[in-house]
Amino acid sequence: MTAVFGDADEAVAGIADGSTVLIGGFGMAGMPVQLIDALIRQGATDLTVVSNNAGNGDTGLAALLAAGRVRKVICSFPRQSDSWVFDGLYLAGKIELEVVPQGTLAERMRAAGAGIGAFYCPTGVGTPLAENKETRTIDGRDYVLEYPIKGDVALVGAHIGDRMGNLVYRKTARNFGPVMATAATLTIAQVGRVVETGELDPETVVTPCIYVDRILDLSEAEAAR
Repeated sequence: MTAVFGDADEAVAGIADGSTVLIGGFGMAGMPVQLIDALIRQGATDLTVVSNNAGNGDTGLAALLAAGRVRKVICSFPRQSDSWVFDGLYLAGKIELEVVPQGTLAERMRAAGAGIGAFYCPTGVGTPLAENKETRTIDGRDYVLEYPIKGDVALVGAHIGDRMGNLVYRKTARNFGPVMATAATLTIAQVGRVVETGELDPETVVTPCIYVDRILDLSEAEAAR
């Protein structure tokens, strides 16, 4: 049964040092900022973070990086105009980076959730991204072997959840949330509000409750302030 929390610190309790943390968001769209802030307060360190970007500005994932909690970032777009936190850490040799093409990143997490041991993908063939990876020619086309990305924890942002843990998303904020929820041992979702079980139209549910362990109800958290 999914646990519903009104306190962000309680929602992230128990995340261990050295964890691989999948963090949803396309830039700031769908990024679970309140959960990340709570993770900073919680103190877990030596983390490997998997996300589309390597942080924006000084908030959310960038704040986690600035706090010195992250050992390695696996992402598609490590640099943009507001990625100064990551840029500084990387240039100083204080953080590791693995670049993964965006579609491959999503598929590697989907494979983890689906129990797929590995898959062949044409993206990256003939580039530095394919170095030291097994390649194979299939029907005249070259492919590179990619392995799943599994998370110890997934932090995702959704629009609405119910008390069973079913989630719906809002437009582009959906992005990586659904695949990350399936790929992690522990999935924690922050939602704008929680409704009673049965209030969500089953046809609109994107992430079923079976993949969600904890929910942070932001409306309850705001009311408690």
